[in-house]
Amino acid sequence: MRKRSGDEVFRITGARQGLADDVRGRQRRYVISMSVRTVSVVLAAVLWNVERYVAIVALVLGVLLPYVAVVIANAGRENTPSLPTTFVPAPMRPVLDAAPVSGGTDPGPKSGETPRGAGSA
Repeated sequence: MRKRSGDEVFRITGARQGLADDVRGRQRRYVISMSVRTVSVVLAAVLWNVERYVAIVALVLGVLLPYVAVVIANAGRENTPSLPTTFVPAPMRPVLDAAPVSGGTDPGPKSGETPRGAGSA
């Protein structure tokens, strides 16, 4: 049996991930963000009398990070940038050169000469 060239080939690589995997990933990102926030608030408290500027930066990070973490966690499922391509075109076959098969270089007949066997009898 021959394959018809008009058959479509479907790919599943553009499919969304499952809902359980999506929720698990968002929870993991939220926990990581909150862990970084906790470390930055503790760092701000420890460094307050030692390095005031570093403590202020850590405190600002600790204040802003919960908002960013909640926005990221509630962003919803990933968006597919576009519908996935469902058709994979057949690969193009290379065009054969018109080069001589023997590999030699035959410049052809010189001017004024007739090719072999092409002369008059």
